[in-house]
Amino acid sequence: MYVYIMLPKIKNNQTIRTPKIHPEFDFKLNFDGCSKGNPGLSGAGAVIYCLDDEIWADSLFVGTNCTNNYAEYSGLIFGLNKAIEMKIKKLLVIGDSLLVINHMKGIYRCNSINLMPLFNKAKDLEKQFDSISYEHILRNKNKRADALSNIAIDKNSLSL
Repeated sequence: MYVYIMLPKIKNNQTIRTPKIHPEFDFKLNFDGCSKGNPGLSGAGAVIYCLDDEIWADSLFVGTNCTNNYAEYSGLIFGLNKAIEMKIKKLLVIGDSLLVINHMKGIYRCNSINLMPLFNKAKDLEKQFDSISYEHILRNKNKRADALSNIAIDKNSLSL
C-alpha cells in the first residue's frame, strides 16, 4: 500500500535571473553611436576596459548626414580596430544597439544596402580575434561610450 502526502504548492512569483558572467574575457569593448536628426550630424564612441579599468577611450566624427545605425556600426568598427591594434585576442563587445548586436550574433540578417558594407567590415575584423562575444545592454549602462559619441558631434559641429 502506498501513502501519498500532498504538500502545499509553493507560489514563486519571482523570476530568478542568473547574471551574465564572461570570466574568459579580460577585455571589454563598449561602443555607441548617435545621430542628431537621424540622418544628421553623427558621432561614435568606443571604450576598452581591462578587468574593469578603462585603458582606452576615443570619439569619432562619422559625418553630416548619417543615420543612427550607421553611427552605431562606426563605433563598433572604430573599437574593433583599436582592439586589434592593441593585440587583444579575446574580447567581449557590449553595445546598446539591439540591431547591431543581433546582426553580429547572426540573430538578424543585415538587409540594409547602407549598412551592409559596415556589417561586412565588422565581420572581417571579427575574424582577427581568437574569441569574441556580443552582449546587448540598456542605454543607461553605456554612458561612457554614449558621452564620447556626443562629444564627437559637439567638437565637429563648431567647425561646420
